[in-house]
Amino acid sequence: MGRPNVGKSTLFNRIAGQRKAITDARPGSTRDRNYAKVDWTGVPFELVDTGGLLLGLADPLLGPASKQAEVAIADADVLILVVDGRAGLLPDDQTIVAQLRKTGRPLVLAVNKTEAEGNLEEFARLGLSEVVPISAEHGLGVGDLLDVAVASLPKGEDEGEDAVPPLKVALVGRPNVGKSSLLNRILGEERALVSEIPGTTRDTVDSLVAYRGVSYLFLDTAGIRKARLLKEVVDRVSVVRSRHAIERADVGVLVIDAVEGPREMDATIAGYLQEAGNGVVIAVNKWDLAREAGLKEKATREAIQDSLKFLAYAPMIFMSAKTGFGTSHLLTAIQRVATARKTRIATGPLNRALAKAVARYPPKAAKGKESLRILFATQLRVAPPTFLLSLNKPVDLHFSYKRFLENQFRKDFGFEGTPLLFKVRTRKH
Repeated sequence: MGRPNVGKSTLFNRIAGQRKAITDARPGSTRDRNYAKVDWTGVPFELVDTGGLLLGLADPLLGPASKQAEVAIADADVLILVVDGRAGLLPDDQTIVAQLRKTGRPLVLAVNKTEAEGNLEEFARLGLSEVVPISAEHGLGVGDLLDVAVASLPKGEDEGEDAVPPLKVALVGRPNVGKSSLLNRILGEERALVSEIPGTTRDTVDSLVAYRGVSYLFLDTAGIRKARLLKEVVDRVSVVRSRHAIERADVGVLVIDAVEGPREMDATIAGYLQEAGNGVVIAVNKWDLAREAGLKEKATREAIQDSLKFLAYAPMIFMSAKTGFGTSHLLTAIQRVATARKTRIATGPLNRALAKAVARYPPKAAKGKESLRILFATQLRVAPPTFLLSLNKPVDLHFSYKRFLENQFRKDFGFEGTPLLFKVRTRKH
């Protein structure tokens, strides 16, 4: 933590070993808390990047970011205060140190931007026992900083090799549809920054929560907008972060504003989820406003289904992040979809279902009208379920026939909320 623009996110990225936090030349690029699991010399810990401690500012975004930093302080075991070695010791640094001392937690001072021989004497006036010169941009001194910080961590218990990895869930959607509010409702705490200003969330925020014996890692993402609306570099980068979160996730929750209804961008985002092979749950949020807006569930469901025809297999949950209505149903649906995404069908039942489908509707080639036979099917992999169809001729199946098989397999085996992939090959004679 520290003042804005002292290099906290650059240091976070350096330690995490990836460009997870957004860095920008202007103060306030980081607004939420950003989390990463890190291991240093065999000691695992969770690293938290904050939006900075801002004193006496009334900015509607930067002010709440300071509150987020305060929450991070309350949760932390060790505090690293980052200061700017080039700017020197400033009054705000002294004020922040005084505040952090009151927590009673170990406090390490990282004097950043000291690529050249830096003058640390003025920082000695802060009276801290641990002062480490670093260059987050070039990696200088970061190992020394981690040695000092890790030495102050409490000793934890190993999770064990048999620990089940959490189910990764990406909350995605257009700006201001209630993704961060939904995350806060699920967590039961103000972990993600919520604002009425569209585009508040810029970084992807990872949050771990347990529900009925299942661990979920929620990835709250920035709202995805059309490219022409991305006016700032940091906004374009945040959309890239959101796309990366989708690629990391097992299940994507597409959050749609019930009052606004489905928009063209919702279909685009849904396409991203399908391309990534994610399981999908559609969360129709702000349903607490349905009566006031004159909305009916049946009509709203039909409108969304009509807009997202290619996601007909995804369960749709009507809910309200504000009141909590439908939240438990959402979590249950996520679990069902995650299970379906990892479902494997034995070769026998799969080919019996295939024979039934072929008897009903003979296979059709992508090109030409010659007869075609599917010799057998087998499941290649899960997550998402992928099937190999062996044909008697070196052609591809017509896309409509693949869709027909998909519908038949869903009817016979479920596969709720997960895309199904089909590959074809010709048997060698």
